[in-house]
Amino acid sequence: MADPNEVYSQMDLSVEEKDKLVAQVLRFILFKTHQSSGCPIKRDELAQLVTKNYRHRQLPALVINEARDKLASVFGYEMRELQRLRPSTTNQARSSQQSLDAKSYVIISQLRPDVYAKYVEDSNTTHVAGFTFVVLSIVHLAGGRLPEEELWRHLKRLGLHETDESHPVLGNIKQALEALVQQRYLQKDKVTGPEGNILMYEQAERALDPAVAEKLKQYISQIIHDDTAAAEED
Repeated sequence: MADPNEVYSQMDLSVEEKDKLVAQVLRFILFKTHQSSGCPIKRDELAQLVTKNYRHRQLPALVINEARDKLASVFGYEMRELQRLRPSTTNQARSSQQSLDAKSYVIISQLRPDVYAKYVEDSNTTHVAGFTFVVLSIVHLAGGRLPEEELWRHLKRLGLHETDESHPVLGNIKQALEALVQQRYLQKDKVTGPEGNILMYEQAERALDPAVAEKLKQYISQIIHDDTAAAEED
């Protein structure tokens, strides 16, 4: 395998210039992830940072790969490419996330849970994680997909209403749910059926990730255990 520095040299790119490009990509990934609450980052966005001043065709891939390695070695994050899932139904009118057919990435912490909780996790956002797991649990227990009306019916039982724009913890509930679609935990598709068009929610790539799926199962098992224990006490 060719020495990366030799490849950069052949492009008339100094080590300092290369390091600057890698740093720019790293900063973009970290800030964009924070600002967008973990929404996927398109590869085209990263490539544009590189090609703004350089025109070598191989350069974006080299810089992005090196940024990926530094995210892992320095920050403890895995930069994972999302594999776009197709809707499970075949008669959808349209997909709300067609733009993600292009390559996109999310970063996932590889730190031990106790280390992450102590040094990284923001206690001010735990309510978001709780809402995420509640919604994903509802969809999971419904077999992985369910109509929008049915999802809201379950959420209303928890005091979460579609029309609530000023929930004391979550704010705009409808926007909170839409954020899960943008973050690729859920996929939302319009389906044409006998009774007209309906919106269907189903598990998307990040909800089906083995690590998330395992946490989801543990979360559901704990709820069932607690409910059983409470019933026995009564």
